[in-house]
Amino acid sequence: MEQKSTHVKGGEFLLRTFTTDEIFIPEDFSEQQIMIAQTTEEFIAKEVLPRIHDIEEMKEGVAVELLRKAGELGLLSIDIPEAYGGLGLDKTSTMLASEKIGPSGSWAVSHGAHTGIGTLPIVYFGTEEQKKKYLPKFAAGEWISSYSLSEAGSGSDALSARTTAVLSKDRTKYILNGTKMWLSNAGFADVYITFAKIDGEKFTAFIIEKDFPGVSTGAEEKKLGIKGSSTRTLILENAEVPVENVLGEIGRGHIVAFNILNIGRFKLAASVIGAAKTVIGEAVKYAKTREQFNSPIANFGLIKHKLAEMVIRTYAGESMVYRTAGAIDAILKDIDSANPEASKQILKGIEEYAVECAMLKVYCSEILDYVVDEAVQIFGGYGYSEEYPVARAYRDSRINRIFEGTNEINRLLTSGMLLKRSVKGEIPLLPHAKKLFDDILGGSRPMTDQPSGELLAAEQQLIGNAKNTVVLLLGAAGQKYLDKIADEQEVLGAISDMMMETYAMESALARGLKTVQMHGAEKSAGVVSAIQVLVDDGMSRIDTSARLVLARIAEGDMLRTYMTVLKRMTRRMPVNSVAMRREIADRLAEAERYTV
Repeated sequence: MEQKSTHVKGGEFLLRTFTTDEIFIPEDFSEQQIMIAQTTEEFIAKEVLPRIHDIEEMKEGVAVELLRKAGELGLLSIDIPEAYGGLGLDKTSTMLASEKIGPSGSWAVSHGAHTGIGTLPIVYFGTEEQKKKYLPKFAAGEWISSYSLSEAGSGSDALSARTTAVLSKDRTKYILNGTKMWLSNAGFADVYITFAKIDGEKFTAFIIEKDFPGVSTGAEEKKLGIKGSSTRTLILENAEVPVENVLGEIGRGHIVAFNILNIGRFKLAASVIGAAKTVIGEAVKYAKTREQFNSPIANFGLIKHKLAEMVIRTYAGESMVYRTAGAIDAILKDIDSANPEASKQILKGIEEYAVECAMLKVYCSEILDYVVDEAVQIFGGYGYSEEYPVARAYRDSRINRIFEGTNEINRLLTSGMLLKRSVKGEIPLLPHAKKLFDDILGGSRPMTDQPSGELLAAEQQLIGNAKNTVVLLLGAAGQKYLDKIADEQEVLGAISDMMMETYAMESALARGLKTVQMHGAEKSAGVVSAIQVLVDDGMSRIDTSARLVLARIAEGDMLRTYMTVLKRMTRRMPVNSVAMRREIADRLAEAERYTV
């Protein structure tokens, strides 16, 4: 099905109601996108997973061999323009490939580091000469790339980096000194995308080749998870980097770093959803074979609760991922790849959804953490044994809440970026919040309506109430703290949690309604149940977060007024979530793989 070009602004989901045909869902995948997914899935199943032990043991050459095989299939070049040996496909295809690679754990990190943060800086910021030199080799897997931003003392504050770059006397090269940390692929990479401050001030990106004088790497890090990925420090001791290897503009390295991190968050979300689906399959198969008290544990209510909740959360995350991919593809659809400004236009289009990318990264990484944790619990003592697959999945999952900016940083970005966009007039959030508050106090806008008898009408109303609640609190917090809002991290974090819940609920709802249109209510019964449980639980979480925010930003009569509004916004009849979860778990057990 062709994706509708909606050109919806990032963050605008809070301010308007969407029709189902405006939101892209997995059931809309084109034949080409499905083919990319199948090719990737087959490669992982036939080539990567059978060698997972060798990968985990870091057997020399295995990761690189598999990367080169992936290159032969085009799986390293989806985001590289055709002019430089790539496929130049849409972002939905990128996300599908990332999802199917996700279950490979350590190798997914190697692949992602090469094709994402290791390649995209040159795709979007490289000169024509840099693109011609590096991208064809990256596409084929002839050269493997890496990326280094972090330093021992900088952590999340990347701009406080201490690595320096000084122009040589003959002005032909920069001399770099410093140490970078946590480089994925460092042990076998041919190229490092890294950052240093020219003259100690101008934060700038560089393309560094491993054979440049003064470049070396440290020993392999001993990690909790993703043990099969190479992680080392990059050591620069009077390293000589030609001036033509400056990437982007001098002093504008933060533009490179932040844009690439934004795309990394986007791709990571798809990867962890793919991993979650695989773990769900492992958990339900085990639950059907493991007997206690003369019955498979898959028959027990509390196990059904866990299995169903895994499915419900993963369905919501998957819906968010491809809704966002579809929105980005819609905005990039009309860009002419032959235009010299195409890279800048693409970056601008992706940046439009920076808020959504931050939400995806947090929400989906925490879905996977939930899924792997409950999978270990379902396996019991065996789940703690390295002989069973969920032990590795559990260890590998934890890094995702740190990768691509910690979840704490991304929570601050989610609501913080939206407020900044409103202050700049890019999105009318603050005026919308003021009008909404005035209308409610003046009685011209009812806080709740009686839902119609249509399918999921109550859930649609609750999601509208959730949006209004988020907008009201964003407006109130922004008005109270003004330019000091960044100091109110707990408030920003709680509002971001509410935003994520709202985006997840609406994405799942739109997908569910569209699915019913395609297949009918009877065949979509599991989807409808999943949405009802998701919204019921989501509204409870929104209520809890809203109470935290209101107690911080208001007091006395104003607090009582807000609490009255909140109570009416979140008021609802509970759904029979026990029965619904049991039905979802039974369908899952029958399929023995992720399904709703």
